[in-house]
Amino acid sequence: MFDYKLLTALAAVVEQAGFERAAQVLGLSQSAVSQRIKLLEARVGQPVLVRAMPPEPTEIGRRLLNHVQQVRLLERDVQAHVPGLDEGAAPERLRIAINADSLATWWAGAVGAFCRERQLLFDLLVEDQEVGLKRMRAGEVAACVCASERPVAGARVAPLGAMRYRALASSDFVAQYFPEGVNASALRQAPAIVFGPDDRLQHRFLATQGVSSGFIHHLCPSSEGFVRLALAGFGWGLIPELQVRSELQRGELIDLDGGQPIDVPLYWHYWRNGGDLLDQLTRHLVRGAAASLVGPA
Repeated sequence: MFDYKLLTALAAVVEQAGFERAAQVLGLSQSAVSQRIKLLEARVGQPVLVRAMPPEPTEIGRRLLNHVQQVRLLERDVQAHVPGLDEGAAPERLRIAINADSLATWWAGAVGAFCRERQLLFDLLVEDQEVGLKRMRAGEVAACVCASERPVAGARVAPLGAMRYRALASSDFVAQYFPEGVNASALRQAPAIVFGPDDRLQHRFLATQGVSSGFIHHLCPSSEGFVRLALAGFGWGLIPELQVRSELQRGELIDLDGGQPIDVPLYWHYWRNGGDLLDQLTRHLVRGAAASLVGPA
């Protein structure tokens, strides 16, 4: 049997980003919190935290953290149906993996009202939509937004819609690198902007243009920074249409492919045993996403 005092200490250290603040939240001394973590590690036979600033859970620590978060969600359901138990209940916190482009565009509008109403807190881990499911599979998060429709064990999946991307660049960049139009030869010479090593959207676009080998590129792990680089003429890249509608209307960014978009379907994966709160968040999210994303996934 788990000792939930020890698991609660682990959750507090991770969520409060340190032992001192965890101790304040739990009403304990910092030494007492440290002793609970050490006892938990002795019982599982391995470290549950990397002692860094802030402390990070190890692989087993992440699994234990997810477990205690699921238990808290289920306890919240019980509290809601037993008079007096829900008085003074702390806001619930969910760890969620989400791609940066969703976070920069439709996500906040889709879930903001629900979170305010339910006093829900998020611990958001930014991952590319192609790899966010790895976090779910590893038991690190309660839910994720990703591009895979295949659910993992113990989870459900709901289609959200598709994020529409366009290959865009500034007018000055187009004039410099594509004076005779967009073609394979010019694309091999024109710098691209890539979000990170897991970002394959530029590769997909290049394949449609007959470019299958390597290409020169900047790396920019920021959705907002990605757009700024494109506007400043650093390179071309696949950018969410949602994020740059004004720039497209003003002619600050130009479509390289005559308006042929790349639509990336997005799916919401969430714990099967996440309780009513997670189920309600899912229903709210699906409705909210439909207002911004393209068609059914």
